[in-house]
Amino acid sequence: MTNSVYTPETKKLYRSRSDRMITGVCGGWAEYLRVDPSMVRIAVVAAAVLSAGLAVPIYLAAAVLTPEAAS
Repeated sequence: MTNSVYTPETKKLYRSRSDRMITGVCGGWAEYLRVDPSMVRIAVVAAAVLSAGLAVPIYLAAAVLTPEAAS
């Protein structure tokens, strides 16, 4: 029997340097989730509207706390 252990790739969340509109938070989330960045941006805007602005401070906190990608 072979000793093959599956080690999943470690994904890290970063702000995107290449796919950014304001701070790169949505671009970084899109890279992390492997989805289209436009879908993440639409979801963030919808969340901000539907939550009466509660998503705005969460977005700002993510912009401050999420490190920027190396390159």
